[in-house]
Amino acid sequence: MVGFRKVLVTGADGFIGSHLTEALVRRGYDVRAFVLYNSFNTWGWLDHCSEDVRGSFEVFSGDVRDPHGVTEAMKGCDAVLHLAALIAIPYSYHSPDTYVDTNIKGTLNVLQAARQLELSKVVHTSTSEVYGTALYVPIDEKHPLQGQSPYSASKIGADQMALSFYRSFGLPVGIIRPFNTYGPRQSARAVIPTIITQLAQGKNKIKLGSVHPTRDFNFVEDTVRGFIAFMESERSIGEEINIGSNYEISVGETADMIARLMNVDLEMNMDHQRLRPEKSEVERLWADNRKAELLLNWKPQYAGQSGLETGLRQTIEWFTHSSNLKHYKADLYNI
Repeated sequence: MVGFRKVLVTGADGFIGSHLTEALVRRGYDVRAFVLYNSFNTWGWLDHCSEDVRGSFEVFSGDVRDPHGVTEAMKGCDAVLHLAALIAIPYSYHSPDTYVDTNIKGTLNVLQAARQLELSKVVHTSTSEVYGTALYVPIDEKHPLQGQSPYSASKIGADQMALSFYRSFGLPVGIIRPFNTYGPRQSARAVIPTIITQLAQGKNKIKLGSVHPTRDFNFVEDTVRGFIAFMESERSIGEEINIGSNYEISVGETADMIARLMNVDLEMNMDHQRLRPEKSEVERLWADNRKAELLLNWKPQYAGQSGLETGLRQTIEWFTHSSNLKHYKADLYNI
C-alpha cells in the first residue's frame, strides 16, 4: 500500500462500488463504504456482498449532495475513491437538475472536504461518455470532450471541477475514466444486463434501442483493478487516465455473442422508447489504454474477443441464477 490505509468509497452500494469495496477489503485496506441513506436501512449491493468480506468494512449512510455528511464520512480517511453519481443517460433527459446536484455539486463536496481534511489521494470517477462520438479512434485522453447528454455534460463539469482543485490548490486528485463496464450486479439500464435478463426469462425476441453503435466493454474485475492501481500510483495525480479494453464491438454483435453463449436463437426488435435523441447517441467508443499501462502498469485481463466472451460467461452465470435474476424486472424498460 502507498502511504495510506483507511479508504472511503463513495457509491459503495452500487455496481462497481460494491465490487471495489470487496477488493479493497481483500487487499488489506480499512474501508469505509459511503452508501445512499434510505429509510429501509439497505446498503444496495453490499447487502449481498461475498461472505469473506461481510462485516469487514464500515458503512456510512449519507448523501453526496450534503457537504456536512461528506465531511463527516471522510474524517480519519487517507484517500477517497469517489464513485457516487447518477449515471443513467435516459433519466438525465427527464431530470437534468438532479444530475447537476449529484454529479457536479456532489463532487465539489468531496473535493472541498478532501482539501479541508488534507487527504493524501482523491480518485474521481469519470466516464467514456464525456468523449461523445469518437472523432478519431482509438480514443486517447487528449480527445475533445463533447456533452451529448445532460449526464455526460454533468460528468464533464465534475471532471473539470476536480482538475481545477488540482491546479488551484494542489489537491492530490486524479481522474479515472472507465469505458463501458459490465458484470454481475450491473443495473438493467445497461445493455448487457438488458439482453441477458430478457433471454434468461425465456424470450428470444428481445427489445433493444440502437444496435449499430460500438462500445468498448470492460469486465468489472478489470475496472476494479484499474481503480486500485490508480489509487496506489503516485503518477496518477493530476492525470486523466482511460481504463478500457482497446476492443471495439457493436451492440448488435454483443447481443449475438450473448445469445450464442446462452444457446438462444435471437431476434432483436427495436423499441423506440429506448432510442436516444439522434444527436445525443454516442455512435462509437474505442479506448486507447496505453496511458494506463504506462502510468499504472495496468492492462485488461479480459481483453479482445476471447476476454469479452470469458467475462460474458461469468456475467451470464451470475444473472441466470434465480436468486440474482429475481432482483430484475426484465419486462419493464429501466431508464
